[in-house]
Amino acid sequence: MPGLLRGIARTAVVAGTATAVSNRVSRRQVGRWSRQAEEQEYQEAAPDDMTAKLDQLRQLGELKAQGVLTDSEFEVQKSRLLGG
Repeated sequence: MPGLLRGIARTAVVAGTATAVSNRVSRRQVGRWSRQAEEQEYQEAAPDDMTAKLDQLRQLGELKAQGVLTDSEFEVQKSRLLGG
């Protein structure tokens, strides 16, 4: 009987360890997949954002060329647009 109990206990320990490892691996995979999804969304959104900024810079340049904006107003708007 002690051998049987020892075998059952050993099986329980092995099963518990396997479950813990499996859960940890699953959590890490979910974290990795969510980070990859966020990076992909950022990369897809970045070109659109950059295109919009370039269009706004062109418009600012045109307003400056037309004399609507002074040099200092242009620089302020440009730095605000570029986040500086």
